[in-house]
Amino acid sequence: MSVASALVGASLVLYILIEAFEALVLPRRVIRPFRFTRLYYRVGWRIWSTAAGLFASPRVQQNLLSWFGPFSLLGLFAVWAAGLILGYGLIQYAVDPRFGSLADALYLSGTTFTTLGYGDITPTTPASRAIAVTEAAMGFGFFAIVISYLPVLYQSFSVRESFIALLDARAGSPPAAGRMLLRIPPTDGRCLDDFLGQSERWAAEVLEAHLSYPVLGYYRSQHDNQSWLAALACILDSCALLLTVVEGVDRVQARLTFAMARHTVVDLGLVLRRTPGAATEDRLSAARLDDLLAALAQAGVKVHDDAPTRARLAELRELYEPVIDGLSRFFRLPIPAMWPIDEKPDNWQTSAWMRQARPLTSLGAERDDDHFR
Repeated sequence: MSVASALVGASLVLYILIEAFEALVLPRRVIRPFRFTRLYYRVGWRIWSTAAGLFASPRVQQNLLSWFGPFSLLGLFAVWAAGLILGYGLIQYAVDPRFGSLADALYLSGTTFTTLGYGDITPTTPASRAIAVTEAAMGFGFFAIVISYLPVLYQSFSVRESFIALLDARAGSPPAAGRMLLRIPPTDGRCLDDFLGQSERWAAEVLEAHLSYPVLGYYRSQHDNQSWLAALACILDSCALLLTVVEGVDRVQARLTFAMARHTVVDLGLVLRRTPGAATEDRLSAARLDDLLAALAQAGVKVHDDAPTRARLAELRELYEPVIDGLSRFFRLPIPAMWPIDEKPDNWQTSAWMRQARPLTSLGAERDDDHFR
């Protein structure tokens, strides 16, 4: 019995240490077929999102979903700590015959791991004392790594959200490619090219951060009508339009940005094992494309509209839209249309107290392409 207890305890400690190392220290994707952390997030997210869907109010649903990322992270740390305490408790119970029950061994393990050290129960054998010292050092190191992990995680979150905030004035809320091309016309100097260059770097940062810290995918933006996935969709949509129906522009940066953004969504889809899905509705129907091309032409942008060009646009959309749809269904993050029908004020144009103080139209609820004229 003592040998079996020691083997189970040692195996549990070793497995948790490997899991924690891969999640907190190893700066690359883990391809091991079974991981407790992956199972923990899949099962936890399924239960949490299902429970949130029971509420009728979309605002309540989004608020509940936004809690999952931070709460699940704290829960994972607690599960790891409990597992280490249990594992060392089983080892102590096996190597020290003076423990009358497993509860006493677990109590000693808990006070040792958390470095409380009350002294009412102490190890008596040399092996038990050595294990207690090892556990105390491990507990101290565990809490130090956890504390240092959180600032790095939230710094990556801050970098991601800063760019999303920039999209508000450039592409609307939620961001849409049609709005971006009207607000930052390709003919207006290098403003759009510079922003696409910034978008390329941001997509690379999102890929690196979400592969290193997958929990970031569950962290939602400050506003319900914004998200990292909607931002990636807007970037890809804008590049697809620039590479097909828009004429007279330098397409080099658009190609580079499209490649990086698609690489990001495809890799994240593979890591999460999300099957690409077919969208329930067309994000840019033929009629809406006609309206968008007319609006671009009216704004002075040269457009090219024929059957091969439209077919090329459809091919480019097919390269990323199914993957985005799969990620959207998994994270429950809505993806806006490329040229939305309903026009709403941007987040920077309004707030709760403004809506109460004056009519919405006085805050700039006109057509989005008239905001900055």
